[in-house]
Amino acid sequence: MKVIGITGRSGCGKSAVSALYRQLGYTVADADLVARQVLEPGSPCIGKLTEAFGPDLITPQGTVNRQLLADRAFRDEESTQRLVSITHPEIVARLLAAANEAKSRGETLFFVDGAVIVGAPFEKHCDAIWLVSAPYEQSVARIRKRDGLTRQQARARLAAQLPVRTLRKAAAREIRNDKDMEHLRRQALTALEQEKGGA
Repeated sequence: MKVIGITGRSGCGKSAVSALYRQLGYTVADADLVARQVLEPGSPCIGKLTEAFGPDLITPQGTVNRQLLADRAFRDEESTQRLVSITHPEIVARLLAAANEAKSRGETLFFVDGAVIVGAPFEKHCDAIWLVSAPYEQSVARIRKRDGLTRQQARARLAAQLPVRTLRKAAAREIRNDKDMEHLRRQALTALEQEKGGA
């Protein structure tokens, strides 16, 4: 079974590609969802996070105050690395468990949809990275429409992410989302057929 990471910058359309593959019957794990789940009550990460970033991270309801965690974890590189060292092993373990379940069902392809795969610990577990890309202004427009952000906020979000050229270097395939949804669908199906055909 091949593990394929589907990645791309915000507003590129990778969620649409992942949804298509799910409709076709493939298992697509959502890395961003798993990253949120490791912050939920009962996760083995919680104790380590409170040790590293303070017991006041936990709200009276027993959940992680994500804004406070972000403020403390992203204030400097050392703090960010501490967060990564606590959460990423659990994220990787959960994604690998999902991959093993898919393999045990006889699946030949297993997809992981994630904004942060390239340069993250899970990348080494991927047999290939597929990049979904879109023209910059289209991405800005999609982010604004989807998240209700100003143009400046949308541009700032993109500026905080890895540049397309870095993602492109890591990618075995690129699915270009530069026209309409039907074009994106055809591109995604072509990539899938090429993969199944060994191209």
